[in-house]
Amino acid sequence: MHDLIKKDIINVLSELIEILKEKEESDVAEIKELSNHVIHNASVFQDEDSISVAVLIYSLSKIIERKERNLDYARAVGMVNSCISDLKNNEDESFRKSIKNMFNFVRTVDSKLKLYIHEVINQAQIKKGCKLCEHGISIARSAEVLGISQWELMHYVGKTTILEQFSEQVNVSNRLKIARSLFS
Repeated sequence: MHDLIKKDIINVLSELIEILKEKEESDVAEIKELSNHVIHNASVFQDEDSISVAVLIYSLSKIIERKERNLDYARAVGMVNSCISDLKNNEDESFRKSIKNMFNFVRTVDSKLKLYIHEVINQAQIKKGCKLCEHGISIARSAEVLGISQWELMHYVGKTTILEQFSEQVNVSNRLKIARSLFS
């Protein structure tokens, strides 16, 4: 893992711990902002560790938003501390296992959550893929990095105004000239 990415993930996870230490109304918004910060690195370096952390943090924000009373904050803080420790000791594989354990923790928070947590994580991945596209990464590469299908991502991006920001308007007569030149 690149040192800059590692340093940024450690900082973000440390901020997450600070947020989780004390329950407040603003926790959900602050955690979502952290997730967006991590996705910036993912768009620059296109690394899977930043993506995993972004999706995990976003998933935690959704759980807190929906079922705040059922989240064991102390356990979550302990698991995040373990991730930070792994990164500081340059144990990248152990860090990835710790992240996987956190995803399992997120899935088992509540019996009702089990029914929709997969959907929450999937939606988080799709939204983060959309953020990657906003940073100029192709849909194919975003989907590949996140481990989701291009169709899921295209479906979501199609409902947003992202494509309008980047698309260059070409009038009909120019399109027709291009098409005719291809077939003549």
